[in-house]
Amino acid sequence: MAAIPTIQIPLGFKAPEFNLLEPSTGKHKTLSALKSDKATVIMFICNHCPFVKHVLDELIRLSNDYIPKGVSVIGINSNDVINYPDDSPENMKRLVDEMNIPFTYLFDETQQVAKDYSAACTPDFNIFDKEMKCVYRGQLDSSRPGNDIPVTGEDIRAALDALLNNGKVNEEQKPSIGCNIKWK
Repeated sequence: MAAIPTIQIPLGFKAPEFNLLEPSTGKHKTLSALKSDKATVIMFICNHCPFVKHVLDELIRLSNDYIPKGVSVIGINSNDVINYPDDSPENMKRLVDEMNIPFTYLFDETQQVAKDYSAACTPDFNIFDKEMKCVYRGQLDSSRPGNDIPVTGEDIRAALDALLNNGKVNEEQKPSIGCNIKWK
């Protein structure tokens, strides 16, 4: 498993709009309908990646903690499902059902949304403020498969707490690391 970091681009970019399939409902969802007026987390994830599997329980806990506070949490799978069938919409739906995933989990079939967000790895995290400007583009926390650091979500939790308390998000951000997005 090759470790690829998040592409570091300047913060402040506006979240690109999208309209993607939510396999668990069979409906298309847009960013404009899903975004929050407090904070919106957009994470590029998938089903099969060991880095995502390592943090999935925390992503569920984090979502259960912050969605009730008005934060929108959106997962997007942009992987090539021909070569990686574990990431198919059917398997996405199965994962949502099995894990009781509370966040919206969307399928980016054309991979255009991943390109629009300069996503490089799974997991790849972006947090947007109420104006949908990116204020955080970094890691969930310092835990990685095999490094024995507990998965806490502390970096994303700190950024969300700052936003929810009208504070400033720390601009010192460590990139996420994960498997590369599986491009077609």
